[in-house]
Amino acid sequence: MSKTVEQVLSANADYVSEFGEKSDLAMPPARQFAILTCMDARLDPAKFAGLAEGDAHVIRNAGGRASDDAIRSLVISYKLLGTREWFVIHHTDCGMETFTSEVMGELLSGSLNTASFTKGGWQDSKAGGGTVEGKYINWLTFKDNATSVVEDVSRIRQSPMVPATIPIYGYIYDCASGELLEVPEATEAGRAA
Repeated sequence: MSKTVEQVLSANADYVSEFGEKSDLAMPPARQFAILTCMDARLDPAKFAGLAEGDAHVIRNAGGRASDDAIRSLVISYKLLGTREWFVIHHTDCGMETFTSEVMGELLSGSLNTASFTKGGWQDSKAGGGTVEGKYINWLTFKDNATSVVEDVSRIRQSPMVPATIPIYGYIYDCASGELLEVPEATEAGRAA
């Protein structure tokens, strides 16, 4: 067993010992909202949005992008579990701004090993063989954070599965301060009818 597995299981045992009445939490989120945000480990939506267990749905992926799967989750959140407001929250210093789909395709064709980031960009060891499969995926990278928030809010708003009555707000989390900074153009694009 790895050290990581041991640490996770030990932490889980502590959590279980204090679980208490959490087994009584309802399936629908108590505060009736959902957050789509990045998987970046520096972001703790429970802390920056003041959430307790059972309060809200938090959907995470690389970049906090409005992928088909993210929209699927948001629609389930609304249609089956009653959320009434959604937040799209990207963040400063996002890794998705450091490469393109083409770069990722090339890195994966070089090898499946972890790449390294240098002043010259992403570098691959080219050891062990790779795959061309990464060249056929849109990795949903972006160059401008605010623009990507507007794009994602707009994509969600334009989905025929999303009711016009759900407001969708756009924000950028500042990794240097912890502050949520509104992207007004995104919030306008997500305005409820």
